[in-house]
Amino acid sequence: MATFISHSPEETFALGERWGRLAQAGWVVALQGDLGAGKTQLVKGFACGLGIAARVVSPTFALIHQHHSGRLPLVHLDLYRLETRAQIVNAGLDEHLFSPPGVTVVEWPERWLSGGAVVPMPAGWRWVQILQTGESERNITYEGIES
Repeated sequence: MATFISHSPEETFALGERWGRLAQAGWVVALQGDLGAGKTQLVKGFACGLGIAARVVSPTFALIHQHHSGRLPLVHLDLYRLETRAQIVNAGLDEHLFSPPGVTVVEWPERWLSGGAVVPMPAGWRWVQILQTGESERNITYEGIES
């Protein structure tokens, strides 16, 4: 596990941008953090690093946004409004969680792990935890991504 201390939204964006430049097809990046922690800001940077110029916003109500204009396609999922694996499967979102042709970034991945059954952590996922430690400071802990 590695840790990055971000002191501003711009630094969070820059970290995401670095990761986007490193990203490879098949990556699934799981972003955990409270509302307002900076998950979408990180995804905006990630999209920029992939060369995506389109506006990136949280798909909280749409559940999914897809961007195909970069060097790899980016699927941005937000599972906040779903409570169980069954709801995720019924919404047809599970197909993006394993071996995507591009990159999938998942906000609220713990929803996939809930629902009563013991579910193993998906192999190959890159895990990111964002903890708000101040008004603009974030402690970003991650594994599976070299930066």
